[in-house]
Amino acid sequence: MATSKSNNQSILKKFLVINFIVFLVIGVLTLFYLNTVKPTLIKNKTASHIKIIDNTTENIDRLKINFSAEDIREFLFSTKFLFQSIDRVQIFDSEFNLLGDTDTLDLDPNAFSRSLNIIEMSDLNNQSIQNKNLEERNKSFESKEIFEDLKKYSYSSDYGKPLTYSKENYDQFLLVTVKNVVSENKTIGYLAITENANEIKVAIDERRNFIIRTALLVALVILIFSYVLNRYFLKPIKNLVQYTNIIKNKSKEKTNIGNIKKRNDELGKLSNSLDEMTNELNKRITTAENYSTDLLHEIRNPLASLKSASEIISETNDKSQRSKLINIVSHDVERIERLITDYSQMLRDEAAISSEKMQKLNLKEIAQSVVDDFNSIYETKKSIGIKLKSNGIKNYSILGIENRIEQIIANLLENSISFSENNQEITVEISKDKNDKIKLVVVDQGSGFSEKDTNKIFNRFYSNRPENFGEHSGLGLNIVKNLVEIHGGEINASNNKDKGARIEIIFPEA
Repeated sequence: MATSKSNNQSILKKFLVINFIVFLVIGVLTLFYLNTVKPTLIKNKTASHIKIIDNTTENIDRLKINFSAEDIREFLFSTKFLFQSIDRVQIFDSEFNLLGDTDTLDLDPNAFSRSLNIIEMSDLNNQSIQNKNLEERNKSFESKEIFEDLKKYSYSSDYGKPLTYSKENYDQFLLVTVKNVVSENKTIGYLAITENANEIKVAIDERRNFIIRTALLVALVILIFSYVLNRYFLKPIKNLVQYTNIIKNKSKEKTNIGNIKKRNDELGKLSNSLDEMTNELNKRITTAENYSTDLLHEIRNPLASLKSASEIISETNDKSQRSKLINIVSHDVERIERLITDYSQMLRDEAAISSEKMQKLNLKEIAQSVVDDFNSIYETKKSIGIKLKSNGIKNYSILGIENRIEQIIANLLENSISFSENNQEITVEISKDKNDKIKLVVVDQGSGFSEKDTNKIFNRFYSNRPENFGEHSGLGLNIVKNLVEIHGGEINASNNKDKGARIEIIFPEA
């Protein structure tokens, strides 16, 4: 049931669901990436902090520095080169009292260019000012935070190792690294290095903003593409499906397939092809229904005659009358057989034509072959001569099915021969006009057409042969007309001025 329901979803829904899933997966991976970027950047900063702490601890141990405020201040001045890349260094004793703070000293970059003696003269002589600054630092909110952090550090599992943590407010991103200072296996104080690492915050914010902008852009593109997909592709396809359902259900509901047919893209071609195929199918169905109706009508007459003759035979004893009735029965049976045979052949031809492919043909060569075959039969049988004439062009190219073109010419010749008398002539003329149309004309010297409307001769089961009634099914010329129309041609019939009939076919040039 779940599979069936999924298969019934529209393409648009499937498209949006797939994009949402992909979007969700990319979002999760992006969050994971952002969460890994920050620790990586902090780790790089921490490495430099640890290096400074190690160097500072080594110098304190090497110089035998006492953890007093005066000694620590002198140490900070004498080793100021260690802290040039750091914003702030604080040194605490084992009781978390602040002994030295680079923020209370003049350790700006300009000060680093002076000699140690000048710094000592200008700053160390002002010990009262420094002591006051140090006291103020001890009382400040920031120092209280450091005190709390150091206490937590002293009780944590990371005690004895460098510990880095971050502090973030609206305009600053601070990195603080703390570590205890050990001398003779005893903690004598603590070092706290603070660095303003706004570049980490900026880098993370830039990545986050870039990802958000990209996500919004991708979402906008997906929405636009979804609209275009639905508006210009899925709705027309849905209309085509609705159109096929209307045809299948024989509904009278209207569709706007006409709007789709006006398009110049593949969907327009598909809708035109589908509409043409449907019309052709309906035409074939209508033709088959008409054929069946006409055949039923044509069979009723010989059946009625056959029934009457068979009833009379059983009641008469006159041999001549019985013989006449038997001939009528035989004639009617033959007529019914001929109708059914021609009709079934016509249906087979219709089915075969739909599967056969057209190709480029030379009409003159095909006509010459058919004429030669008929001459070999009727020159000796009825002394009727068939001649082929052309206007001198070697190649009369048309697009068609060879055996169907042969059938057209053969049916026309058979019809002309049936109306011709012995020693008469039939002419097959092939020409090409100024409009690049290929013309095939069959002219005989027979009795011609008695109808004023010569188009009637192409109707199904039409036959005007009183003297030969029942010998022809009346489908020959109708088959010719159908075959000509399948090849995109036109057919017309007329009488000659002096004597005989003329049937003209116009084919488009290949």
